[in-house]
Amino acid sequence: MRRSYSVHEMREYLARRAENEEHVGGVLKKLKEFQYLDDARYARDYARIHALHRHQGKFRIARELRGRGVPDKHIEAALEMVFAETDEAALVRARLERRLRQIKGPLDEKKRASLYRNLLRAGFSSDVIRAELRAATKTAANAPDNPEILDLPDSLPPDDI
Repeated sequence: MRRSYSVHEMREYLARRAENEEHVGGVLKKLKEFQYLDDARYARDYARIHALHRHQGKFRIARELRGRGVPDKHIEAALEMVFAETDEAALVRARLERRLRQIKGPLDEKKRASLYRNLLRAGFSSDVIRAELRAATKTAANAPDNPEILDLPDSLPPDDI
């Protein structure tokens, strides 16, 4: 396999390819027996990768896992484990910083709304988004528009003046 599959995905895949539908159950049983298919492990790995590397939130990860046929008990356990180790606000901050670097011009209402929607689609909670967006817009408002103003001259005057 090139990637992991949930039991539901593998069942659908085998059903499309099998000449005889009766063999699908036996193959799935063997795959589970040899521990090639495990929905709990699949949910943990999927949640960890999507939270840490793709900076996605709980809600999106849960929605995608449900779409892949993973039972809710495995989804909840995986999300608890991954987000116990990970700070959701830090993930929002990282995603927000990346988006703010791409924005040209001043941060007006439309751009803030666009950032908010983007973070909601990424699966983060609205409370965390609002708090981090407020903090980011405050720091953006306090930052000078022209960073060259802060450049120090090459030679400073002597201290004894």
